[in-house]
Amino acid sequence: MLGFSNISLSNFLFWATQKKWFIYAIFIGFILTLLPTPNGLSVEGKTSIVILFVSLILIIKEPIPLPAIAIFMLISQIYGGVDNVDGIAKSFMSDAVFFIMGSLMLAVVIIRQGWDSRIALGILKITGNKTSGIALGFLSISAILASFIGEHTVAAIMLPIGMTLIRFTSSDISKVKNLSAVILFSIAYGCLIGSIGTPSGGGRNVIMINYLNQSDISISYFEWMIRTYPFIFLQIPIVNWVIIKTFKPEYRILDSSIRKLVIKVARSRSITGRNTLTVFIFFLIFLGWVFFSEKFGLGTIALTGVFLYLLGGFVKWSDLNRNTHWGVIILFGATISLGTSIRSTGAAMWLADQILYFFGALIESVPFFSDVVVVLMTTGMSNVLSSSATVAVLGPITLNLVPNMLDIGLLTAMASSFSYFTAVAAPACTIVYSSGMVKAKDFIRIGFRVGLVSIVLLIMYVNIFWPLIK
Repeated sequence: MLGFSNISLSNFLFWATQKKWFIYAIFIGFILTLLPTPNGLSVEGKTSIVILFVSLILIIKEPIPLPAIAIFMLISQIYGGVDNVDGIAKSFMSDAVFFIMGSLMLAVVIIRQGWDSRIALGILKITGNKTSGIALGFLSISAILASFIGEHTVAAIMLPIGMTLIRFTSSDISKVKNLSAVILFSIAYGCLIGSIGTPSGGGRNVIMINYLNQSDISISYFEWMIRTYPFIFLQIPIVNWVIIKTFKPEYRILDSSIRKLVIKVARSRSITGRNTLTVFIFFLIFLGWVFFSEKFGLGTIALTGVFLYLLGGFVKWSDLNRNTHWGVIILFGATISLGTSIRSTGAAMWLADQILYFFGALIESVPFFSDVVVVLMTTGMSNVLSSSATVAVLGPITLNLVPNMLDIGLLTAMASSFSYFTAVAAPACTIVYSSGMVKAKDFIRIGFRVGLVSIVLLIMYVNIFWPLIK
């Protein structure tokens, strides 16, 4: 009996050592829950903020797997009285979750049909064999594509291409950790950088245009591009340099990988009518995203494509089931659910009001300080909520900060793309994380560096370049 007790105590102490940050996070959450609810904040709103704070600690330190953190987000909202089961379930299974699910499955089809190798080889013919150039190529292509068709789609397309190149470099991923990070973060951050380029680049842009229209301020598709697209070209080389310097890839030249890729493509079967049909179906999906997403939703259209591929026998369900990262889907859904609760309980608006109240005097007296506040506040919130939710919440507030609504509105939309800090901050980051080749701590490591650089660049950009084009 005593022996059993000793063994049990030893096992518990070992578990507690391994899960210390989980225990710390829960303890901090318990203490915060006991504190009085601030004026202007509902009990449900306070609870949602506490859950958010605890979840961020868990995401950063990762004492438990991220899918387990996702489950914690869901059940704690129910147990904490933030919303009932039906409400949480409804916010969890949104069209955005359908889109992530469908995109990951579509990426499996691309790989099964061998298109990832062919596209990768096409990119390498443009970029050359240097790792820095290849990373710049992935970053640039992802940014340009995402500016027109959205970050979700581009990330899902580019991920298998990047993974193919990494695997050809080494079958042992542990030997190319830094190279993996360079390639995959180039994809994810390229998508985020490009998403602000046009009104069709992201939902955040459309939301802000609607807010401006409500104030009788209009901006055309082309005018939006004139205001924002130069910033994309400014960010690309600088972010590329930061990524390369942060991770320092194990291989500076990828000649061996390129040779393997050339051999694989040469040995593969020639393009058949079936392969062409695969591309045609994907093209139809793309057209659906462009023209029918407002009516049917991006997720519904993506899953329609998956259905067609299954129906036509282009991929087996066993392949989709085995190669789809279901944990990432749960994580993304849980994050959306918590973000929805933060907004619906009034917690997001309360947090924004507190920040603006604190900096109110400086905004009125210090030149350009309103830009600094808006960018910092938007960046911070976009790494907690989705970029679209951030703009939806902050838009009405930031537009009333200064007389020039158009400038501050565009600034808010652009800053909402700085979702660099966590694996759950943006769909592109979540999709890249699903590869299993980068860890949550990698996002913190590179995210703060890229975020700081981007914030400084944006503030300089709007105060130097915009006056020149007016």
